Amino acid sequence: MDITTIIGLVFVSVAIIGSILTGADLILFVDIPSVICVGGGLIGATCIKWPIEVIKTVATVMMKTIFITPVDPKKTIDEIVKLAETARRESVFALEKVQIDDIFLKKAMNLAADNRPPEVLQSILQLEIDSMEERHKVGVMVLDGMGADGPAFGMLGTLIGLVIMLQNLSDPSSIGPAMAVALLTTFYGSVVANAIALPMKVKIEYRSKSEVMKMNIIIAGTLGIVAGENPRLIREKLNSFLPPKQRALEETKE
Repeated sequence: MDITTIIGLVFVSVAIIGSILTGADLILFVDIPSVICVGGGLIGATCIKWPIEVIKTVATVMMKTIFITPVDPKKTIDEIVKLAETARRESVFALEKVQIDDIFLKKAMNLAADNRPPEVLQSILQLEIDSMEERHKVGVMVLDGMGADGPAFGMLGTLIGLVIMLQNLSDPSSIGPAMAVALLTTFYGSVVANAIALPMKVKIEYRSKSEVMKMNIIIAGTLGIVAGENPRLIREKLNSFLPPKQRALEETKE
């Protein structure tokens, strides 16, 4: 679980609600027409942009900013080095029998155990990375679109409220509700974009890049195992993926 997403949502909620409560009643910021304009418009625009199979994954994509296991490159490197030691001690064919939880690493070891040529092995695994990146790009594009559409429908609501207000200037009782729609739709649109959609988009992009890095570590390590390299040399090569400070720490331990 990514606790920072939950912390961020809590801080955003407290900041917005707290700012409201310091100067007014919270109920003043609840307006059904504004919710319909922004929420309904956002859902409608997203459905127009994307096919149903993509729409079904929106909630799953958003949940990935919370329910996801962070990538630990050091742990991946340690596991690959252990596999390299197994291959060196027994044989590369023994890798097929080793219990491996990571699906991509398991696939890489099976390909190595099948004695596939290095270029074929790398090609197959790279296709896996490319496919994953394309799937993640769709999720990022959906969230990016929601981040742009939220304020856009907020502005549409503002225009609706202004039109209603201008048509009923002779009736003072209608000015307040019309202004509420005009202002609160902009408020709701901004909250959707800046507190939910765009931050989640950035988190998904970061997680995707981290996952790609882990998969590249696995490819590099697998190629080293297939080439029969010393596990120590494989670790030194894979440590290049680590940040400089962590890399220096690992080298000191060695």
